[in-house]
Amino acid sequence: MRAHHLSFYSSLLLSRLADQVLLFLVPLVVYQQTGSASWTGIAFFIETLTRFVAFPVCGVLSDRHPPLRLLRQSQALRALSCVAGLAAGYALSGQAALGALVLASAACGVFTTQGVMAREVLLPHIFPGERFERVLAHAQIADQLGMVAGPVVAAAALAIWPWQGVLGCSALMFVLADAALAWWQRQHTGALPQGRSAVGESWWVPLRTALAHIARLPGLKPLIALAAGVNLVVGVTQATAAAMLTGLLGQSAAAYAQLQTAGAVLTVLVLAWVARAHWRGHALGVWSYALLLVGGLMTAWAAHPAVYALGFLLVIGFDKMFSIYIRAARQRIIPAQDFGKTSGVVVLLNNLTQPLAGLAVGLGAQGADARGVIAVLVVGMGVIGVAVLVLAATEQHT
Repeated sequence: MRAHHLSFYSSLLLSRLADQVLLFLVPLVVYQQTGSASWTGIAFFIETLTRFVAFPVCGVLSDRHPPLRLLRQSQALRALSCVAGLAAGYALSGQAALGALVLASAACGVFTTQGVMAREVLLPHIFPGERFERVLAHAQIADQLGMVAGPVVAAAALAIWPWQGVLGCSALMFVLADAALAWWQRQHTGALPQGRSAVGESWWVPLRTALAHIARLPGLKPLIALAAGVNLVVGVTQATAAAMLTGLLGQSAAAYAQLQTAGAVLTVLVLAWVARAHWRGHALGVWSYALLLVGGLMTAWAAHPAVYALGFLLVIGFDKMFSIYIRAARQRIIPAQDFGKTSGVVVLLNNLTQPLAGLAVGLGAQGADARGVIAVLVVGMGVIGVAVLVLAATEQHT
C-alpha cells in the first residue's frame, strides 16, 4: 500500500479512535461523578440525539458542497469542540463541568455525522483505478480498528489524567487526523466531487422527496420499524453499561473497557462470518433480531457479571449483523438517484430510538439499577418485531 493510501486510512483510523474515546468517556465519567444511571441516561440522550438529528441536513450539505472540504472542516471543528470542553472543564466544577463534557461530546457528534456523510460521498473517488470494494474494505478495517482501540486508549488515559486530559487527547487525535488527510490531499492527483449547485433550491425539496419515498415505497416502513426496535435495545445497553457493570455488578472501570473492546472485536468476527456465509431471504435479519432480543433479556435479568457480559456482547456484536441486513434491503428499495437524501432521513428515523432509550433510563432508572427500564425496552423491541411479522403475513394473504 502506498504512503498516500496509508495517510488517508490513518486519518479515518485516528478520527474514529478519537470519536470512540468520547463515546466511552462520557457515560463512565458521568456515572463516576454522580453515581446515578439516570444522569448517565440523560447524558447519553443528549450525546446521541445531536448525532442522529444532524443526518438529513448533513446529507444535503454533502450533495451541495465539496465533500473533502466538509470532511476536513468536521475534523477541525471536533478538535475545537474538545478544546472548548477541556477549557470549560477546568474553569467550572461539579455538574457544570460535567455539562461542559456532555455538550462538547454532543457538538463532536454533529460534526462526526457531517464527516461520515462527506466520507461516503468521497470514497468512490479517493483512489482512481482501484476497485471500490477494496477501498470500502480498507475503510471498514480502519473504522473497526478505531472502535477496538478506543476503549483501551480511553481507559489507559483515564488512569493517568483526569477526564479533561482525555478530552485533550481526543482533540490532538482529531488534529493528527486532519494533518494526515491534508498530506493525502497534496498527493492526490485525480478529480474529486465538488458538489452540485443548488442556487434557489429550498432545503425542503430533497427532504420532501425523501419523505415521499418513505411513505410510498413498499417494504421501507417495516425496515424502519425493525431498525427502530433494534436501536431501543442497543441504545439502552450503551446508556446503562457503565452504571450496570461498575455500579450494580461492582466491576472496575478497566473491566468496563475490556467489555467494550470485546464487543468491538466480536463485531469484527461477526462481520467476517456474515461475509463468508450464504444467507437466503430474510434469514440474516431474523437471526440477528432474535439474538439481539436474547442479549437484551440477559442484560435485563443479569445478576452476575458474566451473564451481563454475554448479553452485552450479543447486543453489540449482532447489531452490525442486523445493520448489514437493513442496509442491503434499503439499497434494493430506494432509487439510486435519491439514495443519499432518502438514506439521511431513514437513518434519522432508524436511530431516534437510541436517544429516546437514554431518556427512558434518565426517567426510570433507580440508582445504578436500570434492569427494569432495560426489560421494558426489550419487550418493546419484541412487540415491534411481532407486529411487523403479523403485518407481512396479512399482506401476503390479501
